[in-house]
Amino acid sequence: MLRHLLVLSLMLCTAAHAAAPQTLDDGVFWLPGSHAPGAQPDGNSVLLRGAQGWVLVDSGRHAAHTQALLDFMRAEGQGGAALALVNSHWHLDHLGGNALIRQQWPGLRVYASAAVDGALQGWLAAYRRQLEGLIEKPQDLDESSLSSARIDLALLQQAERLRPDERLSAPQQDLTLAGRKLRLGVIKGAVSGGDVWLLDLASQTLVAGDLVTLPVPFLDTACAGGWQAALATLAAQPFTRLVPGHGPVLSRQEFQHYRESYGRLLQCAASAQGPGACADQWLQDAAAWIAPAEQPRARAMLGYYFQQHLRAATRDRFCSAPP
Repeated sequence: MLRHLLVLSLMLCTAAHAAAPQTLDDGVFWLPGSHAPGAQPDGNSVLLRGAQGWVLVDSGRHAAHTQALLDFMRAEGQGGAALALVNSHWHLDHLGGNALIRQQWPGLRVYASAAVDGALQGWLAAYRRQLEGLIEKPQDLDESSLSSARIDLALLQQAERLRPDERLSAPQQDLTLAGRKLRLGVIKGAVSGGDVWLLDLASQTLVAGDLVTLPVPFLDTACAGGWQAALATLAAQPFTRLVPGHGPVLSRQEFQHYRESYGRLLQCAASAQGPGACADQWLQDAAAWIAPAEQPRARAMLGYYFQQHLRAATRDRFCSAPP
């Protein structure tokens, strides 16, 4: 299955890397993730400037993404300040950059859920073994797939640098990091077994990680029903903008539309309608966020998720046990 995920991801990439973080609000910056041709994705990253330094949510996967974050903080004149890194979850497109940041930023403190430890011993350990097997037979992969496999394997060979220093567990707590007042929560049984969301209280910016993804919900390690409950938890927070794990920044109204659309997708999956009809419904619901040229990619992803998750006999496997 892991190899299928690698190949699917490479087949579906379209967008290019962003050059530098963009300003969302006073002291709030967003580096959009990318899915460049022939490469695995990077998730969105958010930087919050505090009185004592920086808070970074998610570090990306590729060195170019992570280095853009480091260069931006230094260019802003706070290269030696405190840096608190919050990982929303353990997928490598949100966690992999931790290793590079640890090398370049002394005193870094990383906050994440204990699901990171479980994944490094379980799902990601199995992924590492598969990558090692693939690289031993390079003739079985095209050059892009082989390059991506080597990048991920290099990250997993630095597993200790990916672990958190502080493990979050509370459903909700208020913390001050780098002088920035934040609210954080951990949701189990949704997308990754331990998803961390972060609300910046000053700007009312909610960073959701992969609890919100576009062009489709990324169900690879998700409990579909638990994810629906998690969206209700996010809706209870006093935010005005939401940064998803992948895709554009959403207003509260847009998030509510996403939440309703996700509910309709699950209803369709539980019905007698074919996957194609359910995909049509999602593409109609999410039309504002999916350019016409992106629709074939989104449709292909939904087809994969229907086969491997929403209508698979093992569809609830991530609902009772961590990935």
